[in-house]
Amino acid sequence: MKQNQFWVKLFTIVILISSFAVTNAATTVTGLLCEYHENPIGIEVQKPRLSWKINAAETNMLQTAYEIKVTEQPGKGKTIWNSGKVNSGQSVNVEYGGPALNPMQRVYWQVRVWGNNDKASEWSNPAFWEMGITSPELWKANWITMEKEKEMKGSKPSHFLRKDFSLSEKVKSARVYVSALGLYELYINGNRVSNDLFTPGWTAYKKRIQYQTYDVTPMLKNSGNAIGAILGDGWYRGNIGFSQQNSYYGKKLALIAQLHIVYTNGSEEWILTDNTWKATTGPIIASDIYNGETYDARKEINGWNAPGFNDSQWGKTAVLDYSKQLLVAPQGVPVQAIEEIKPLKIITTPKGEIVYDLGQNMVGWVKLKVNGKAGDEVTLQFAEVLDKEGNFYTANLRAAKCTDKYILKGGGEELFEPRFTFHGFRFVKIEGFPGTPALENITGVVIHSAMKPTGTFVCSEPLINQLQKNIQWGQKGNFLDVPTDCPQRDERLGWTGDAQVFSPTAAFNFDVSAFYTKWMRDVAADQLPNGLVPHVIPDVLNGGGGATAWADAALVVPWNTYLAYGDKRILEVQYPSMKAWVEYMRSRAGKDNIWTGDYHFGDWLAFATNNSDYPGATTEKDLIATAYFAYSSGLLAKAGKIIGKNDEAASYEKLSENIKKAFVNEFVAPSGRLVSHTQTAYLLAIAFDLLPENLVLKAVDFLAADVEKFKHLTTGFVGTPLLCKTLSEIGREDLAFMLLNRKEYPGWLYPVTQGATTIWERWDGQKPDGTFQDVGMNSFNHYAYGAIGEWLYTYVAGIQIDEANPGYKHFFLAPHPGGGLTNAAATFQSVYGEIKSGWKIENSQMVYDVKVPANSTATVTLPSAKLENVTVNSASLKENALMAATQTGKTVSLKLGSGDYKFSYPAAN
Repeated sequence: MKQNQFWVKLFTIVILISSFAVTNAATTVTGLLCEYHENPIGIEVQKPRLSWKINAAETNMLQTAYEIKVTEQPGKGKTIWNSGKVNSGQSVNVEYGGPALNPMQRVYWQVRVWGNNDKASEWSNPAFWEMGITSPELWKANWITMEKEKEMKGSKPSHFLRKDFSLSEKVKSARVYVSALGLYELYINGNRVSNDLFTPGWTAYKKRIQYQTYDVTPMLKNSGNAIGAILGDGWYRGNIGFSQQNSYYGKKLALIAQLHIVYTNGSEEWILTDNTWKATTGPIIASDIYNGETYDARKEINGWNAPGFNDSQWGKTAVLDYSKQLLVAPQGVPVQAIEEIKPLKIITTPKGEIVYDLGQNMVGWVKLKVNGKAGDEVTLQFAEVLDKEGNFYTANLRAAKCTDKYILKGGGEELFEPRFTFHGFRFVKIEGFPGTPALENITGVVIHSAMKPTGTFVCSEPLINQLQKNIQWGQKGNFLDVPTDCPQRDERLGWTGDAQVFSPTAAFNFDVSAFYTKWMRDVAADQLPNGLVPHVIPDVLNGGGGATAWADAALVVPWNTYLAYGDKRILEVQYPSMKAWVEYMRSRAGKDNIWTGDYHFGDWLAFATNNSDYPGATTEKDLIATAYFAYSSGLLAKAGKIIGKNDEAASYEKLSENIKKAFVNEFVAPSGRLVSHTQTAYLLAIAFDLLPENLVLKAVDFLAADVEKFKHLTTGFVGTPLLCKTLSEIGREDLAFMLLNRKEYPGWLYPVTQGATTIWERWDGQKPDGTFQDVGMNSFNHYAYGAIGEWLYTYVAGIQIDEANPGYKHFFLAPHPGGGLTNAAATFQSVYGEIKSGWKIENSQMVYDVKVPANSTATVTLPSAKLENVTVNSASLKENALMAATQTGKTVSLKLGSGDYKFSYPAAN
């Protein structure tokens, strides 16, 4: 007995020591970000926001205070600003409160935090941010262009520009500030200054042109130096839009660059674009985003971007009179080459075509490795699918040629990659290859905006896992500086409707905080003075717009960004644009608050048939327009309240309520039946809270009955994102899972069964017999229907935003086993750290693993659980007084602080 008591005491002491060690383990501050970027240079934000993450071994860690110091040197030197100890739990988007910084000034910052035990952490490692050119007057350089360019139609040769210069002293630091009309690649002393692609990016060029800032200090030499650039047509001067328009923004390519050099003795020097630069054309004889690039290696100019090159035969440049007021620092993320894909096989089609299959519908280009004689011409053509006979299929690309050509120079192995084009493809047809093509002769290069992946979802059903992969690949392929509808045909435009319905899913899959911040600035820039929002942003359709559910991106995307990242500033910045769109709707609706008569896309691509008695699920456009009028007015009211515009918020809240009343009077019968008896109509009425309480249950019954009757969805772009989550909210998760699991047309898994590796534009883009839908509009990489991803994360896995505490400061974890799944798990890298929510049913036990990051909390709801049967980390939950779990009906709820937790209890039968 005494021996047993000894071991009990020893065990207790060990536990206490271990507990003490854990609770006093070092808390560290990591992941320092400024305006969502790590160590950004060239920013214009005068009061940048600072964020950090906390690593703590202890559970229930909450920050109680922080201190930020900003200095001239890393961790030392003159203090520019010290916040002092601020009693606050805020660790995301803390506004810099120091004096205004000078243009091009770099500062360093550190942060330390206090936790529950009121002990300060160590200071974080230093991070920095650097200001850019904060005023147009600071641009010393001029826009320059090739003085004489041969007149020609269509795609034109790329321009090569260069200048030699010498340095007089030893260099301390050097920055280059650069932009272009068109696309540019910049070189110093023969080396590219960055891996960024398609710079300066695509913006509302008539209002905003981004410039980039690069630290080129190590690239400079004490002796002779050279700076050079290649310019391509890009979005600015190339083909754009689906009406084959060319040079939409302008007819002349131009470069502006200023290299700011600071010497160790304190003096400065500027190397500027002016008319002393030289210009010519070279091996890129045609480059176009839609049509591809033609490269004649025989025309290569060896050493053109290195010092000492003889440019006496080059032409002159001329200063172009173009506004510098348009130049702005970028806020988004650059496009980069992210990964490479090796082809799976080489196919000889029934027509005798030689075709590479990369196994994945991707966006980018291929690297070609080839050996032949001078003048050999290799043609690479790109396609998403093969036809039913197995032949190369490009009809759905419409007018886009999607073709790269490489003309060899001879003399050994040659490598080719295009610069100013991209393609959406899985298959590559190769012609003119000298010899027999082998797998190693091409490599797929995947490009997209360099967003950090933040979300994963997996479950026990392989088809759903493939669906999730398709959703993520669709986002990668279409988030190329702007959120495009598709990446392959003669379109590739920033359609607002696609962007708004997909925005919650987008924010789970990748960090889109900076991406959307940038794009929303262009939404506001291209918005018409009367508040109309164009259909596509940037607008290349000459102001065409004003369509409900599309233009509402002006409100929906900032709102969802606020929810995902706790970003109050995006609401402040976008509020005038948000308000202008609501007022435009008000002007179109008139005094009765019913928006009728204008052009709208409606429930785009909803289920349709050839049956004479049922043409399809057509939802009245006026109903959709009025529903979104009410919804967006309500969002504007919420945004106004958050940013302190309380009077306006109350006014728009009243407007929204009045629209709802008008909606009921106009579109809803006393029985609760809507004039459009479609799934989409009921989804809008229920999800947008448009109905009085006495009609909600009736509408719910009509919706459920319609789904049960068809046993499939009938929704299009507007209704589909609302479908499963609304069915779940009304207690019909059985129907939601039925729709998810459906493998026949129409449904999410049908394309998967047909071998899809991205989301399709149409539910039946390729039919079971191998034939295709209408070639005029049949993209096989169109992310809108991928909006189902939000439901997989939030409902099946159970990670849900708390609107009252945005950015996951507090969130909900509420998984929902169902649909025959035996497990599902999601992870999400929030602004506070990693969140995990994974459940499995194993040996008749429900096992649920959870992770809550430091400085956040979660409310957990365990489904079909009895409190007395639940264990957490192998101990009884009921007996854990600190967790204070409660039983409500068939669920158990509790609030958790940071840490890892494993719940287990008998699974429901």
